Amino acid sequence: MKRICSIYRSPKKNEMYLYVLKSDALARVPEGLLTAFGAPHHAFDLVLSPERQLAREDIHKVLENLDAQGYHLQMPPPEAEYIEHLPEELLRRNDPI
Repeated sequence: MKRICSIYRSPKKNEMYLYVLKSDALARVPEGLLTAFGAPHHAFDLVLSPERQLAREDIHKVLENLDAQGYHLQMPPPEAEYIEHLPEELLRRNDPI
């Protein structure tokens, strides 16, 4: 079961993405979600299949959401992951004096 998917990035939240079936575009995405997401910026199109691996998402969950609701929302990683990768000197700048 291959799906041609369009991926949109959010202008409001870094690393938040919306996956939709290319044939449906944004038609099945609830208006409230689009308002919270912001004006979607098309990032790229991608062919998804159960064999494909995604960097941060479970492909089976993405495909399930696309079939059931017409979209999949990829949330940004928790902020703790960002902090772990910051250089030590940046972290020291925020230390209390």
